[in-house]
Amino acid sequence: MEEGTPHTQTPRRNGRPILLALLVLALLPLGGVLIHALVPPPMTLLMAQRSLGGQGLSYRWRSLDDISPGLVSAVIAAEDARFCSHRGFDLQAIEDALKANEQGRRMRGGSTISQQTAKNVFLWPGRDWVRKGLEAGYTVLIETIWGKRRIVEVYLNVAEMAPGVYGAEAASQHWFGKSASDLSAREAARLAAILPSPRRYDAASPGPYVRRRASRVQAAANTVRNEGLDDCVLP
Repeated sequence: MEEGTPHTQTPRRNGRPILLALLVLALLPLGGVLIHALVPPPMTLLMAQRSLGGQGLSYRWRSLDDISPGLVSAVIAAEDARFCSHRGFDLQAIEDALKANEQGRRMRGGSTISQQTAKNVFLWPGRDWVRKGLEAGYTVLIETIWGKRRIVEVYLNVAEMAPGVYGAEAASQHWFGKSASDLSAREAARLAAILPSPRRYDAASPGPYVRRRASRVQAAANTVRNEGLDDCVLP
């Protein structure tokens, strides 16, 4: 280079920090999914939000082996009967939800257990399109990396089951004064029955609606077990 000629930085070098930042952003979700494939989530954003709002926090992680199989069957029956046969997204449920929304002109969910788990563990509460897009990405990751048994285990530990109460163990103690491993079929059905609105309904002294729904869930849970619809979760 001749003396006095200014040194110019190539565009290639200028782009490296941007590419590195994009790579880090792309790897962050993967890193979180890999960590929680083995390590229980210490807290979710919903837990933090509720706790900061003064609603308390009761969260006790338990292995799936320490949770009543009846609760697993009841939750699959109530929330996602095709859990073992889909890959994270139940297209039939989505189609049914869209039809119901059109006819009733109100929002109705078609989310699978996998989608709910992805949202609960990694994302914030809400219905915006950005969150839904991230939810879809996380759903693919946990279906691929965790597998069905881990997804149900995490779901049953982080789902809100009463105001400020998260997971099967804390909910069992809160509503019935017993461990999640000792739940009866009826108690398991009641917990599954209140999952759509755990802040509104009572599992211990349910009203007519929860009693009727719990009876349907209990019957459906028997079908889940008899037809092997929970086989993907069994050890």
